[in-house]
Amino acid sequence: MDAVIDPSTGQFELTEDQRAIREMARSFAADRVAPNALQWDREKHFPADVIRETGPLGMGGIYVREDVGGSGLKRIDSVLIFEALAGACPAFSAFISIHNMAAWMIDTFGNEEQRQRFLPRLVSMEWLASYCLTEPGSGSDAAALRTRAVRDGDHYVLNGAKQFISGAGDSDLYVTMVRTGEDGPKGISALVIPKDTPGLSFGANEHKMGWHAQSTRQVIFDNCRVPAENLLGEEGTGFRIAMAGLDGGRLNIAACSLGGAQSALHKAIDYTAQRKAFGQPINQFQALQFRLADMETELSAARLLLYAAATKLDHKAHDAGKWSAMAKRYVTDVGFWVANDALQLFGGYGYLHDYGVEKLVRDLRVHQILEGTNEIMRVIIARQMIGRS
Repeated sequence: MDAVIDPSTGQFELTEDQRAIREMARSFAADRVAPNALQWDREKHFPADVIRETGPLGMGGIYVREDVGGSGLKRIDSVLIFEALAGACPAFSAFISIHNMAAWMIDTFGNEEQRQRFLPRLVSMEWLASYCLTEPGSGSDAAALRTRAVRDGDHYVLNGAKQFISGAGDSDLYVTMVRTGEDGPKGISALVIPKDTPGLSFGANEHKMGWHAQSTRQVIFDNCRVPAENLLGEEGTGFRIAMAGLDGGRLNIAACSLGGAQSALHKAIDYTAQRKAFGQPINQFQALQFRLADMETELSAARLLLYAAATKLDHKAHDAGKWSAMAKRYVTDVGFWVANDALQLFGGYGYLHDYGVEKLVRDLRVHQILEGTNEIMRVIIARQMIGRS
């Protein structure tokens, strides 16, 4: 049974199972992520050990089929999980989202031998996975990618590089889009590449504004030999595979923004109740109350849009791609705005690391860029509105 709108609250009324899933994720986040999030951020530490603890909880293959150990859940269930985890650390939640996107691609587009070979270790989190699409010279114009894969007997030989890859150097598998044919989207294919493949190497860990709790490196291919049996689907179908993965990835990153922003708002509510100025708590000033009201209203609207988009993707609605783009655009914009306003309500203390708000602002800023920039989301939405494919 799907979640429905509760007319008494205007919110989605979750099923009993969905509430249990959300509480499980919240409990794990509170116990294992929140106490460590600021230290991971400060030390730029990738918490692979804690990430792997999510495997036994079913978070390594949230919407992977059950015959290979996956949880077999829906997209609405996944956004509940990522929202809950992001309340403790958006960067932690976002990496698990990326891992799940890569696992879903193998489950959906891989043959049975590939599913049995890769997925049991992915869903258990014994192996971690990354997704490789962006290149130094092709970001928003993903179909212009140049990493070349040439067939040589039973292998493909790869040359090129991928840029801004989350988990690069730490992940065990890389679902990678490569050019096997002509220019444009029809010449792109998808390969699953293990970390120990000859000719595969990684750049230095990037110095970033946020997302310090996960590594970001180049993935470099220098005559990298990948078995042809690791091709997902047929040659030339890689762009379709990549775009299908991004529909779900956009919902997930929106959920990470929602969870992080809700956490920032809760911090601001607590702080403004305690902080006094001119003889009273600052939450008694009407101007501040108006700001809190706007923050809550925007987050509630964002949540409804996100859950509706996830439900459309679950039902394979014809306009699910448009709704995923709308949710990604709106929720990530709102998430950053709310977190940034929460920092302002803290005054100078919001700028200090120990209060945790400035970390949320830094982490959420990149969500407006990745999984397709919010400008590209507007292009996708408009094209579907005016009837272009």
